[in-house]
Amino acid sequence: MLDTATYTPRLKAEYQDRIRAALKEQFGYKNEMMIPRLDKIVLNIGCGAATVRDGKKIKSAVSELSTIAGQMAVVNIAKKSIAGFRVREEMPLGTKVTLRGARMYEFLDRLITIAMPRIRDFRGISAKSFDGRGNYAMGLKELLVFPEIDFDKIDENWGMDIVIATTAKTDAEGEALLKEFNMPFTS
Repeated sequence: MLDTATYTPRLKAEYQDRIRAALKEQFGYKNEMMIPRLDKIVLNIGCGAATVRDGKKIKSAVSELSTIAGQMAVVNIAKKSIAGFRVREEMPLGTKVTLRGARMYEFLDRLITIAMPRIRDFRGISAKSFDGRGNYAMGLKELLVFPEIDFDKIDENWGMDIVIATTAKTDAEGEALLKEFNMPFTS
């Protein structure tokens, strides 16, 4: 467990010391509260087809996501039955976790410095995945890029969606914020 009373993550300290001032100068904000900041990071593993075949697969997905995130993941369940997809109401379809505070900064730091360089044939991420309001979404094809996941203990190779929510009003502000955190965007 992180003791947030005495511990400040590296990226949070960098945001407070350097990034805030750089963004204020770049965009000419008049008020400190106008400067964009990270709001939350949502991690999601969708494993619907696997849970239709074997209901125990969701436990491994929850375990792996909890290991990566550092906090317990929540199981997503189906709200309605859809016969075409063989989905029944209240069937587990995936798992998610929302990171805020120190865990959010720690995960972003591990994603940028450890996980992304371990992706095969990695040349950067697209800057086109912003939603129009400064939030960024990306996907990973496998969780093995995180050193917390033991290759020998996984039974299925899951992919993961990552959504980085910011308080930025535009995509340009969100991209500038993430670039200051050294997010490797392709030009």
